[in-house]
Amino acid sequence: WDSGTYETEKWRDDEVIAMLHGRPDGGLGGVPRRYALIRTGKGEEDTWLLHLMKDQPQPADAHSADSRPVSEPTPVAEAERVGSHPQTAGTPALADLPLPMLATPGMVADLAEGDWAYEMKWDGVRAIVGVGGGGVVVMSRNGNDVTATYPELAELADRLVAEGAVLDGEIVALDERGRPDFGVLQPRMNAAAGEAARLARRTPVHLMLFDILSLTMDGETRGLMRTPYRHRRELLRSAVDEGGHIHVPAALVGSAEDAVAASRELGLEGIVAKRADGHYLPGRRGRGWVKVKHHRTQEVVVIGWRRSESGRSGISSLLLAVPDDGALTYVGRVGTGFTESELADAAERLQPLVRETVPVDDVPATDRRDASWVEPRLVGEVTYGERTSAGRLRHPVWRGWRPDKDPGDVRWEA
Repeated sequence: WDSGTYETEKWRDDEVIAMLHGRPDGGLGGVPRRYALIRTGKGEEDTWLLHLMKDQPQPADAHSADSRPVSEPTPVAEAERVGSHPQTAGTPALADLPLPMLATPGMVADLAEGDWAYEMKWDGVRAIVGVGGGGVVVMSRNGNDVTATYPELAELADRLVAEGAVLDGEIVALDERGRPDFGVLQPRMNAAAGEAARLARRTPVHLMLFDILSLTMDGETRGLMRTPYRHRRELLRSAVDEGGHIHVPAALVGSAEDAVAASRELGLEGIVAKRADGHYLPGRRGRGWVKVKHHRTQEVVVIGWRRSESGRSGISSLLLAVPDDGALTYVGRVGTGFTESELADAAERLQPLVRETVPVDDVPATDRRDASWVEPRLVGEVTYGERTSAGRLRHPVWRGWRPDKDPGDVRWEA
């Protein structure tokens, strides 16, 4: 195709950036071209992507558009070709973004066999992010557009080393120790569009990226969901320049026990184990991703509240349910973990949903006393000690609302 000399900018075993100077009659058209060569496989699957960089030299004798060379990326190992078309202007449409793959609850014993990589479980909310045309769109786990909620994530458009991509990650807010804290994130999750910019200055969020689902280079979009996880991870690291609010934390290799210990030492929520050869299953809960938590947490559907004579909110506890065999089942009430302002916020959320009848059949008489009922539309999350033989949560503590979840998404954790 061409031959000549090169000037090295970066040289790693898995990524090379260089200025290439070819023959006058070669594939480069006799014009120096700046390329990134990204390794996506090793051994028998030794595969590289050849990527023409955005920033190119501007020689005085630049060729006309008709004589510009065309870069042809080599195929990604086992990649799914979604399409080959010129890159259109503008940000990807929300409707074109896939729903995220979900992890199956499990234990360390479930990871005894197979080739696994381990990521930290971040205490935040999931996000699928589309980047292209100089813009960014952010989609929540349940398919809602939350781009305006997190304006600081717009910087991802400048940190992508490609024309476009669809990325998967977790949005987190940090506490005073620099650790992700779901409680700190709550005001950002529930902010109205007009408040987002002000809250972003006071409580900035960070995006922890851990997967890449498609990549657009040289006008061609390649889907990567059928590419093995290990190769997607390598592509992600090369496609994004970390910094500011954008991060690509390393995945750990070794034993599950070591990964769990590292997560506990860092004060994180747990780990997500991923099969190194696994594919991405959009919108599905696959055994190729297994989440192992340090503490018991459970998503719950709020079905009502118990009244309180003290406090401005009038709420003493929230009444909770979890879908079981297709029907909501009562799991108890939570009255701890709230500040007075959070109880007042709960009252505002629940008042428009008030109904006369009990949403579920198995609420005991003691918990029906002084209760108000609501349509089962809002999802929250609690921690708890254990689950009783009657299916109740023992010692639940409120963690916060989950506007990124619908009642149909809720299920029992392991």
